[in-house]
Amino acid sequence: MSEFAPICIYLVISPLVSLLPLGLPFLFSSNSSTYPEKLSAYECGFDPSGDARSRFDIRFYLVSILFIIPDPEVTFSFPWAVPPNKIDPFGSWSMMAFLLILTIGSLYEWKRGASDRE
Repeated sequence: MSEFAPICIYLVISPLVSLLPLGLPFLFSSNSSTYPEKLSAYECGFDPSGDARSRFDIRFYLVSILFIIPDPEVTFSFPWAVPPNKIDPFGSWSMMAFLLILTIGSLYEWKRGASDRE
């Protein structure tokens, strides 16, 4: 049992360390129901106009996807950053397949006009 003591200590301390910052604000916060101004919506110092849950154009989502795509591309490219004589053919061809899929996706988005501005 003594060889598992550090693991048990870690399993006890780690939830405490992560939950303590979540619980402390509730102990020290004041009751916000006495200040109704704090419960109202704030929009640049003006009263909010319209509903906050209005529908967005699909192009906003397409632009966000275009910004998210390079993240996995860079992440999956890190293992390929080794000298060429250290990569076996399977690793090289799997990276080429990954880059081909990314290229096809980028060409599809370009053909659909996802990056066009009006």
